Amino acid sequence: MATNLLLSPQPLAFSKISVANQIVAISSQRATRFVAKAKNNEEKKDDKGFTPFGFVTDNPSSRSAIQLPESPAEDGNVGQMLYRIEDKGKEYGSYVKSGKLRWFVRETGSPESRRGTVVFLHGAPTQSYSYRVVMSQLSDAGFHCFAPDWIGFGFSDKPQPGYGFDYTEKEFHEELDKLLDVLEVKSPFFLVVQGFLVGSYGLTWALKNPDKISKLAILNTPLTASSPIPGLFQKLRIPLYGEFTSQNAVMAERFIEAASPYVLKVEKADVYRLPYLASSGPGFALLEAARKINFRDISSQIADGFAPGRWDKPVLIAWGIADKYLPQSIAEEFRKQNPSSVELKLIEGAGHMPQEDWPEKVVDALRVFF
Repeated sequence: MATNLLLSPQPLAFSKISVANQIVAISSQRATRFVAKAKNNEEKKDDKGFTPFGFVTDNPSSRSAIQLPESPAEDGNVGQMLYRIEDKGKEYGSYVKSGKLRWFVRETGSPESRRGTVVFLHGAPTQSYSYRVVMSQLSDAGFHCFAPDWIGFGFSDKPQPGYGFDYTEKEFHEELDKLLDVLEVKSPFFLVVQGFLVGSYGLTWALKNPDKISKLAILNTPLTASSPIPGLFQKLRIPLYGEFTSQNAVMAERFIEAASPYVLKVEKADVYRLPYLASSGPGFALLEAARKINFRDISSQIADGFAPGRWDKPVLIAWGIADKYLPQSIAEEFRKQNPSSVELKLIEGAGHMPQEDWPEKVVDALRVFF
C-alpha cells in the first residue's frame, strides 16, 4: 500500500494532514493483520500437530525433534533434547583407545564364541547403532561381534582436520588396522560392510587385506562405477552451502528415511541425531570426508577389485530392494561380473539400511552364509 501511495497520480501539493491520515490508515490496517495473524498462531499452538519450525515438518521422525519448553527462559530447545537423549544408543558399547584416537566400539558375544568373529562397518552419515539388533541376534547364534563407529562418526573421536587426522581413505584404513590390533581380532574373520563413503572405504580396505577375511558380506553399498551419488554428498561438496548442510542436526535421520520404505521411530531418530546435535564436530568431519573422496574412482576400484581372478573369497550381497539411493540393478550387475564368488540375496521390505529396516532377515542371510 505504501507503494501505491508514492506512485499513484497525486497533486504535487500534499497537505500534511492528508498524508498523516493515510499513514495512520495504513498502520492501522497492518496492525489489524498482525493481531489476526498472532491470534491465528495462538490457536494453532493448541493443535498438537503444530510446530513453528517448518523446516522439520517434511521429515516424519523429526516432527517431534524440536520441543517447545513451557517456560522459554527455563530451558533452551537443544538443551532439553540433549538431556532427553544423551544416554541413548550406546547398547553393547564402550570406548577403546587406539593410538591417539578414541573409538566407540560395540561388542557382543565373546572371543570363545564357537562360530567365529564378525566385524561390522557402517556407512555415512550414520553409525554402528544400526547393527545393534543384528549383533545381538548373531551373538545368540554363536558369533563374536564388533561394530566400531568410524572416526568422525557416532560416538568416536572427531578430530579437527589438520590435527592428526585429515579424513582420507589412507588414514581411515590405517586407523582401522590399529583398532583391529587393539581389539585383538584374529584373522581371518567375517566382514560386513554397508553404506556410502566410509562404507566404501571398508570395501577398499578388504581389497587391500584379503588374507584377513574369510568371508565378506555386503549390504547396500555402491559397487559399480554407475552407482548414483545421493544429493547429500553432492551438497556437501558445494562451497559454503556444504558448511551449512553439514550442521543440520536431523541430517542423518533424513538420509535414512529418504532411502527407506519406513519412518524411523522417535527413539531411533534420537540416536542418529545426537552426535550432530551435541556439537559441530560430526558435521565438519563428514564435510571433510565427503570433499576428500572421489566417489567415482572408489566405485571403479571396487568393481575392478572384485572381478574374477582378483578376488576369490566368498561374497554375499544382502540387498534391500526398496533402496531409493541404489537400485537393485547395481547388485545384479556386480554379481554378473564375478558369479563364481558372489551370491545375491534380495531382501524384500528393506531399503538402503536393511540392518535397520529388517534386521531379522539380515541375520537369517548372514547365519546361512557364515
